[in-house]
Amino acid sequence: MADTGVLETLLGRIEKADGGVDSLEAADSLGLDHQVLVGAVKSLQALGDLISAELRSSKHWELLGEGTEIAEQGSHEARVFGSIPPEGLAQSELMKLSFGKIGFSKAMSNKWIRVDKAHEGGPRIFRTVELIEDQVRAKLLLVQRGNSSELEEKEKNELKKRKLLSEVTVKSYWITKGSSFSTTITKPETELTPEMIANGSWKEKKFKPYNFEALGVAPDCGHMHPLMKVRTQFRQIFLEMGFTEMPTNNFIESSFWNFDSLFQPQQHPARDQHDTFFLSDPALAHDFPPDYLERVKKVHSEGGYGSQGYKYDWKVEEAQKNILRTHTTAVSARMLYKLAQQEKFTPVKYFSIDRVFRNETLDATHLAEFHQIEGVVADYGLTLGDLMGILHEFFTKLGITRLRFKPAYNPYTEPSMEVFSYHEGVPTMIKYGINNIRELVGHKVNLQMVYDSPVCRLDS
Repeated sequence: MADTGVLETLLGRIEKADGGVDSLEAADSLGLDHQVLVGAVKSLQALGDLISAELRSSKHWELLGEGTEIAEQGSHEARVFGSIPPEGLAQSELMKLSFGKIGFSKAMSNKWIRVDKAHEGGPRIFRTVELIEDQVRAKLLLVQRGNSSELEEKEKNELKKRKLLSEVTVKSYWITKGSSFSTTITKPETELTPEMIANGSWKEKKFKPYNFEALGVAPDCGHMHPLMKVRTQFRQIFLEMGFTEMPTNNFIESSFWNFDSLFQPQQHPARDQHDTFFLSDPALAHDFPPDYLERVKKVHSEGGYGSQGYKYDWKVEEAQKNILRTHTTAVSARMLYKLAQQEKFTPVKYFSIDRVFRNETLDATHLAEFHQIEGVVADYGLTLGDLMGILHEFFTKLGITRLRFKPAYNPYTEPSMEVFSYHEGVPTMIKYGINNIRELVGHKVNLQMVYDSPVCRLDS
């Protein structure tokens, strides 16, 4: 609410006025900023029917900064004319003046001056008339004195184009007495308290009326879930880096694509029921590429492609078991096999962000599922440096630039490494496990190096 003194002064002026008070005139006579007086009007309106205020708007012309300068010192063309002595002035000297360039062109169009380009010593400017009338300044002075009505609209618009004038819309209030007018201010009560009811004081008090048309505060809604927000951010980064998203809508996967095609041995602890969810219906999968199934079996049991294998009796019954996928790398294995069936190999960059499932103990920060972020790059001649470059760019787009790479050992990936990052806002080292595998998925294409990179795991 505005200052009580200002409110009472305004009320006193309204009481003495005959018919009403204009807010602009009242602000000027009281020595107040008009916006301060407008605030007082709104405060009085909030107190009930003390006053009635009618909003009015009017337009008038005002001088801009350059217009004010011209009204005081003369137009640019007049100042140029006044700067030229009878013997003339070198054009180069005139152009050094602050008003020279604009004033020269205007004075030339008014035919007040001429240029002698053949003059010895360079072009020289001479007057062509003895006296001039600075009409631009005269018009601006009329506006400055509040007599803009004496100018034609065409003249005003010409000055406006020169950015010397601007048309200003002024809003003001015509203030009159209200049905409950009073020169004293009594602030109405905004709520009925138990004490007022108990002592009966509510009978003498005036209460502020409820505004049943007022809109309440809009409830916060429609926000993106934090996990989805992070997922969207990561997805955008991969797309900006030229990756294509893999289809990851199959939560149920066979052990063959989830484990065996990634050369994880069948006796590995991760394939135990304590770590993996196995399905009872349907319990088994049967649709596998026969030739690829045989090559995977051979590498597991006998070795090949430079590997000595695990030297055990690989069983197709284990590979047929259906599970809830433990990682999205199963999708990568399918995509790489599909890529190998092409007649002509084309380099690819794939990524996926989706849910995976582990049979883990539930606690306050862990569920039996989480999101895995994964990237796969397939091409000839790739090196570990290429992967490090991709990872560095990925984290840079996240705002994390201080990275360290460290060699690591993983029993079924080669080479392997870990990435450590330091974030200024979180002064701890964050570790990311990076598994880089060499995958031989078909005899038609020799993929020299394929990197499978689950760069981060988000626990939900």
